[in-house]
Amino acid sequence: MKPWYEELFADYAEKYDQEAFTRGTIGECDFVEKEIGNDKKLKILDIGCGTGRHAIELTRRGYAVVGVDLSESQLRRAREKAGAQGLAVDFRRHDARRLPFAGEFDLALMLCEGAFPLMETDEMNFQILQGAARALKPGGKFIFTTLNGLFPLFHSVKEFLAAEKKEGNAEYGENSFDLLTFRDRSTTVIVDDRGKRKELSCDERYYVPSEITWLLKTLGFKKTDIFGARLGAFSRADKLTADDFEMLVIAEKISK
Repeated sequence: MKPWYEELFADYAEKYDQEAFTRGTIGECDFVEKEIGNDKKLKILDIGCGTGRHAIELTRRGYAVVGVDLSESQLRRAREKAGAQGLAVDFRRHDARRLPFAGEFDLALMLCEGAFPLMETDEMNFQILQGAARALKPGGKFIFTTLNGLFPLFHSVKEFLAAEKKEGNAEYGENSFDLLTFRDRSTTVIVDDRGKRKELSCDERYYVPSEITWLLKTLGFKKTDIFGARLGAFSRADKLTADDFEMLVIAEKISK
């Protein structure tokens, strides 16, 4: 039996592009460009690239991007979208826990929970961070978003997702947040691109800032900044609070 995240993305590419959380691509890429000083010479790795929205937009702006994802369906859609725009984007199928890169990239992106933190165990999630760290050159930058563990301490995840629900998008229910493991277990119902209804038992890990900072420090990142992650409007001016559903992490790898 496939893990829930593989089953979810098996035939969910066109529908994925209609989800509300995919609407912030332009603003998010604006932020990424600012973070790297608009340096077109830099090589970018997009981990868990999905249907390629960030990889395609950054390629359109003149950057060399490699996009990796576990889902063939998502990658097929990404290649179709890139081709329709006349863009040659290097999309490859890889498991984010076993990335084959070593010191090749100046920037690694992992936005909109691209693989992390969807894994079944903390060890698997850590493998994703390890792969990103290994793929970066000394001095490279890592920008990613992840679920903010402060949020469910003060808010209902179930109510938040229900409020974000749009007609035709995924439906979420039966959320159960475990304070000991910081995992939210829920049921997600989708209708995939073939019209098939799927009900999935999901398990996602929320992280608190101190955990992220420590994990990255063990992987050779000298500096980690954490902010609130607002859809399409990432900013260093947004101090992370318990009201932010996601956090934005910006880390810099130690230079040799």
